[in-house]
Amino acid sequence: MKKKLTCNNFIKLLGPKTKKINPRPKVLSLKKFKKYQIEKIEYSVEKNERIKGYLLTPLINKEKLPLIICHHQHASNYMQAKSEIAGIKGNKNLHYGKELAEKGFATFVPDAIAFEDRNFLKKNWWGVEYYELVSRIIKGKTLLEKTLSDLSMALDFLVKKRIIDKNKVGFIGHSYGARMAVFFPAYDKRIKASVSNCWCLNYKNSLKKKFKTRIPMEMVVPNILGYCDYGDIVKLVNPCHLLISVAKKDKWSRDAKEIYKYAKNKFKNSELILKIWPGDHRFSKEMRNKAYKFLIEKLKN
Repeated sequence: MKKKLTCNNFIKLLGPKTKKINPRPKVLSLKKFKKYQIEKIEYSVEKNERIKGYLLTPLINKEKLPLIICHHQHASNYMQAKSEIAGIKGNKNLHYGKELAEKGFATFVPDAIAFEDRNFLKKNWWGVEYYELVSRIIKGKTLLEKTLSDLSMALDFLVKKRIIDKNKVGFIGHSYGARMAVFFPAYDKRIKASVSNCWCLNYKNSLKKKFKTRIPMEMVVPNILGYCDYGDIVKLVNPCHLLISVAKKDKWSRDAKEIYKYAKNKFKNSELILKIWPGDHRFSKEMRNKAYKFLIEKLKN
């Protein structure tokens, strides 16, 4: 029998918490485009660890801006992360950080550990992420706690910016980012609306070899099935509004209907929406427009 999951014991399950420090953000560069600008910002997430992210803001704004944290995909591409979401390179269907800035949001696009600027080998190899996982597990820590802590550290300095409305913070992500779009609002209650695109799968079903899916490295938490499954994490997202957007033929989203039915009654103070699209694992223009409409409705109207 599973133990009752709460936000507090979920956080305890992740292992020792990373010590909070002053992020001390520093703008490294600024580049202006037709509708928005990009600041490259360096900031601290731990003692002796400074990382970089992109802050995109509309050029024309007369009031405080809602902020969206935009998380990158995985796709075993360890050399391309935040730059793709910021619209600097890569798949145009994943330029949602750029597109949301063009729609009047401030967006922040970081690298998860092991990706792009945080890939210490500077080569496209899964062993980089494996190292970040096992070097923590053997010390009683988890990669998931580190990933969530890093996102929270970014939010600590972003909400203090004069142009940001700290009461209107959202999250969006595809694939790897879709998982974080569930885990992070459960971990940090400053998120008010979140979009999870193309990942909705219970741990127990990830163990079924015939589907050729796996448990992602950042989701490896000792004894997590003794407490919960992914659907229980979805329940913890309340009172944040959550849009689960999935594709019908996507093997990584095959539990979406089950999880939605399991979690929907928990969203008494917010809204849980499931949208199922035709096709496979992707973030098409139509899917993105639905996501943007959701974020506008929850954070701008």
